[in-house]
Amino acid sequence: MKPILFAAALITTGGMAQSQTLTVIAPDYFGSEWGPGPAIKDGFEARCGTCTLEFRTGDVLPRLMLEGDRLEGDVVIGLSTDTTLRARDTGLFAPHGQPLDALTLPIDWDDETFLPFNWGYNAWVYDKTRVENPPTSFAELIEREDISLVWQDPRSSGAGLALLLWVDQLYGEDAADVWAALSERTVTVTAGWSEAYGLFTEGEADMVLSYATSPAYHIVAEDDDSKAAAIFDEGHYLTAEVAGILTGAENPELATDFMAYILSAEFQDMIAYGNWSYPSALPRQDWPEVMRDLPFPDTPIHYDEAKAEERRDPALDLWLQGMTR
Repeated sequence: MKPILFAAALITTGGMAQSQTLTVIAPDYFGSEWGPGPAIKDGFEARCGTCTLEFRTGDVLPRLMLEGDRLEGDVVIGLSTDTTLRARDTGLFAPHGQPLDALTLPIDWDDETFLPFNWGYNAWVYDKTRVENPPTSFAELIEREDISLVWQDPRSSGAGLALLLWVDQLYGEDAADVWAALSERTVTVTAGWSEAYGLFTEGEADMVLSYATSPAYHIVAEDDDSKAAAIFDEGHYLTAEVAGILTGAENPELATDFMAYILSAEFQDMIAYGNWSYPSALPRQDWPEVMRDLPFPDTPIHYDEAKAEERRDPALDLWLQGMTR
């Protein structure tokens, strides 16, 4: 949506937005003081006048599945493309109503229900002071016995699920052998990303499963360029995070305004720095310089939501086989 048209839309709905509250259901990280939520809240409230944006945080998909049509909220944000089919099948979402021509993801996007607000490549991040010659392929990582790893459980972590599907796409029915090899050099498998990354930064492992953009945080926030993402020849798994409007939204007009706000340059800039991920509606030349300068994977590896759902359980079976050898 053009900036002028977006502003006009907000002015038009300004009367309806008086004293209204937009409730956004989001993951814990999103609404935390170090996440993008606080800046987004300030930015949206400044545009909509006297309305209020409130985050209800927690595990988004389990809440959708558990509460169903009893779920109270207007917008859901933070679902991964690896789990959107389960969310879609709840029947709880309405069309987002936004044009998609501004999107800049490296995959085609024609979804009228879920709107991507960021995307990223999963990557193994290493400490340059510990790993002088990082692997340049997944095949090499499997063979390297001199590198210790920490990563996330695919049953409880979005990053872990992405790794599961990454290996599934590369190795198929041979994936159990991959997991067996990786397990021999794995310090631990954690429930979530924060725990794994914390162990890595504390020096407990040489490499951690994270994102290709993770080093940007260290460069900007800590003036530390000792972290880097290993870029693999085979390509990297791509996931996007999305937002959607609930069919039972108490303030559907305000929810629609928020979806338009997602595509604004202001929101997209907040995502780049607040979420340390690639913005979904900014061309690469408009990304922060630190993000443009990072090594960038050439080949996206991606499952659409149907394939991700189809392969999840078989891939988990192979993971369990490999990890228990």
